[in-house]
Amino acid sequence: MRTDLLALPGGDPRRLDPVEEQFLSRLRAFCEQDVDSAEIESTDRIPDHIIEKLKDLGALSIKIPRQYGGQGLSSRCYHRALMLTSTTHPALSELLAAHQAIGLAQPLILFGTDTQRREFLPRCVREISAFALTEPDIGNDPFRMHTTAVYDPVSDRYLLDGVKTWITNGVIADLLVVLAVVAPSDRDAGGMTAFIVEADSPGVTVEHRNSFLGLRGLENGCIRLHRVAVPADNRIGEVGAGLDIALAAQDTGRLSLPAVSAAAAKWSLSVARRWSTARVQWDRPIGELDAVAGKLAFIAATAFALEAMVEVTGRLAEQGDSDTRLDAELAKLFATEKASTVADELVQIRGGRGYERADSAIARGEKGIPVEQLLRDVRVGRIFDGSSEALRDFLAQDLLASHRAAQPRTAEPSGGQRPSADSVDGALSTHLAFVERISGHLAHQLALVADGPDSERERQRFLGRIVDIGAELYAMSTSCVYATALDGVGDTTTALADAFCHQARLRIEELLDRLDDNTDDTDRDVAGRVMRGHCAWLEEGVVDPSTDGPWIAETRHGPAKGPNLRRVVPPASRAREAAHAPEGEAP
Repeated sequence: MRTDLLALPGGDPRRLDPVEEQFLSRLRAFCEQDVDSAEIESTDRIPDHIIEKLKDLGALSIKIPRQYGGQGLSSRCYHRALMLTSTTHPALSELLAAHQAIGLAQPLILFGTDTQRREFLPRCVREISAFALTEPDIGNDPFRMHTTAVYDPVSDRYLLDGVKTWITNGVIADLLVVLAVVAPSDRDAGGMTAFIVEADSPGVTVEHRNSFLGLRGLENGCIRLHRVAVPADNRIGEVGAGLDIALAAQDTGRLSLPAVSAAAAKWSLSVARRWSTARVQWDRPIGELDAVAGKLAFIAATAFALEAMVEVTGRLAEQGDSDTRLDAELAKLFATEKASTVADELVQIRGGRGYERADSAIARGEKGIPVEQLLRDVRVGRIFDGSSEALRDFLAQDLLASHRAAQPRTAEPSGGQRPSADSVDGALSTHLAFVERISGHLAHQLALVADGPDSERERQRFLGRIVDIGAELYAMSTSCVYATALDGVGDTTTALADAFCHQARLRIEELLDRLDDNTDDTDRDVAGRVMRGHCAWLEEGVVDPSTDGPWIAETRHGPAKGPNLRRVVPPASRAREAAHAPEGEAP
């Protein structure tokens, strides 16, 4: 791991460029003074004037190069911006991340032509984009895609037909990146291909605005494309390169969720600390009770580890001289899993108040702390951007492929070079020695699977445990490096890293035990019996509140059957004019 990337002049490695600090200061002031998070939560909508102000602040163009009108700021600044907005209300950070992490700007920067960049990147400074990949019958298997793109040589256009769903920003987007399948022809081999689509094009219809367990205010919808004409010049990359484009954009933007997860843990620590001091039981603050102290220590150590992971991995990715895809995937997997656990522990520390809505607490005369909202909001992290199960499988397949290609690689990060024990604080060196030892053990376990007779698909949970161990090792490594870089900034950094590493080592030891001692075989047998209906008798005696309808919506091509629910966000000036226009008149 490149420890030198954290050795910044002037002390604190958390320090950013003055221009970036000024931007974040303006963004913080806006979040604290102008955003009514309770309004977003109650109305399930980000007000138009808030979206326009985000544009004015440059929040939609943090990473867009300055030559195209963007701010051209660092990924680390972008991650800090997501932390601020997600803790204000997560719908804000999702809007920004869907636009900048996987929206149009990133694919254009990576794969677009000079002409496409000059035309569309300046528009991305203020116009919102969305990435349309998912379909009702597609989860993590894009090869089931039904959306088609048929080339018309006369007009030099493609005609797109299909249905896309769960498209974040899809309801308010001005520009869409749509993935569709091009049939093989004399011109090319066909395949999944990416296109730039104007959201107001004839044939583009937002058929439904989705609503979820959490993330209220999320402009996520179902979009139908019916004979949508797209100029050939709006194709991104070559025909058949769509999946590579999607994966590359996803890889570079995958640290968005770890940043949001770190922010959730940091806010949880703040609430847990203050509540554990204020709440008294048996004449003692509850934080002094051993059962609660354990939860406090877990939240604090995990918050430190997640911040370390985002800071260290962000620097590695920004450096660009090493492949950090594995690092980003491990960070996403680990951070979203741990954020869910942190949120659950915070609810438990708050007790009944943790389960109570903030508006209810306010009505009773107490401080409104949206802990139950946090629990609902962070839950999606284990599903979005590749589910935890899919990521474990992808990571395991990558590791096995590396082994078979005679390029030994463990589930520990790439990052240039592994941190050595003498590169960190002396108290942490034993933890890095542990990382070294367990990494070697994982490599051996992977070799047994790669060279063994069993099907890899039948050993998904076994390989998943190896990946989880690798994620813990990565978090330990980044925590030790980060604590050493922060030496002198605070006197508790080593203690936090040491606490996290001890907690992680216990989790790793448990996972190691379960490599050989588990219920995988019996579980597969029981699951087979369930699938064959042998346990249907166990389902009797309850009422099913589900409605009638198909389990998976049909994805037939054809024209829209209802109104277009696309929401057009007017500029702030137009909104003000509309508010003051005489009744019955349009401004």
